[in-house]
Amino acid sequence: MELADPEAVGGAARFDIARARAETAGCGGVIHLNNAGSALMPGPVLDRVVGHLELEARIGGYEAAELAEAEVSGVYESAGALLGCLPSEVALTENASRAWQAAVQAVPLAAGDRIVVGAAEYVSNHLVLQAVREATGATVTVVPDDEHGRFDVEFFRGVLDERTKLVALTHVPVYGGPVNPVREVGGLLRDAPAFYLVDACQTAGQLRLDVAAIGCDLLTAAGRKYLRGPRGTGLLYVNSARMPELRGACLDTRGLRWSGNGEVSARQDARLFESWEASFAIRLGLGAAIDYALAWGLDAIWERIRLLSARLTERLGYVPGVLLPDNAAVAPSGLVRFRLPGADPHRIRRELRRGGVNVSVSERELAPLDPAQRRETAQLRASVHYYNTEDEIDRFGDALELLLKKDA
Repeated sequence: MELADPEAVGGAARFDIARARAETAGCGGVIHLNNAGSALMPGPVLDRVVGHLELEARIGGYEAAELAEAEVSGVYESAGALLGCLPSEVALTENASRAWQAAVQAVPLAAGDRIVVGAAEYVSNHLVLQAVREATGATVTVVPDDEHGRFDVEFFRGVLDERTKLVALTHVPVYGGPVNPVREVGGLLRDAPAFYLVDACQTAGQLRLDVAAIGCDLLTAAGRKYLRGPRGTGLLYVNSARMPELRGACLDTRGLRWSGNGEVSARQDARLFESWEASFAIRLGLGAAIDYALAWGLDAIWERIRLLSARLTERLGYVPGVLLPDNAAVAPSGLVRFRLPGADPHRIRRELRRGGVNVSVSERELAPLDPAQRRETAQLRASVHYYNTEDEIDRFGDALELLLKKDA
């Protein structure tokens, strides 16, 4: 079969794959197609994390933090460059779910207010929405996907009114699928009082993010996925112009100050939502990961990922027994999901793992608000990154085909 070669198409030919793989130790041992779960860390990120841990072991944790203070401040600068915002508009969090929870709980809501969300919201987001709805009396309206599997902008236009106080949209669903039209939604909210929250968990590090162009007030991201950072890291962007309207904080001395006369004052920047206790090692690792992504260039990364994703989709189309979604070619991202009717996806994942190929299983419970997803059985998800190769994709396709033949 003749498949498209990402190395021979457009700007992807300029991508130094040999260097990317040489700086990624895991590339020598596995075919890693679970980048939407947790990508392989590059050497500079691993070195920075380990280096700080070694410093803590030698001189003490507080003392190492003091020495790294300027570098940690630089992490906010790097995150601002990644998102197109001020460093003071960034909070470093333990993960994207914690950032999303903090953002939603900070929005002032009351009985009769409306929260509008997409159908692709992750299950942990849904749990937060349930708690907020019960605590405030606000209602939740779910916007379905359109015929292409993307957030239905026209339906959204019809439900947007003065009761809408929060709009939450996932950029790319956890189970894969098209990139949602976050800028188009942001355009509709330019003059609206509602807060606009974008979950960029699967897109930070995969494509260029610009909070001003998107028009969002809040944005959350994970460090361990396409940014290739260490686990236990996340980002929260908070529009400084809307900080005075938000409420709530992490109730410790990172964001709050106790004065001598018993009064409590709060920070007026995004760090209001941080915890005082945090791992400096992984925060420095996150900063190194962001700098690493910026050095490669987000546009170049996105171009290569899309080409590899197209190659992966094409290769899967040749595997008997694989069913791809109808919208597989619509606004694709690096996440590709597929069904295996008659086969156990969990067993297939385990067998692939034994053969040195990493993929993941997307359970239907991951998106409880999506009726289409609830009707599906568990599916496999393969997610590419720029350090993957067309040869790896072909070997994955061959391995999957062989496993399915054994089941036939």
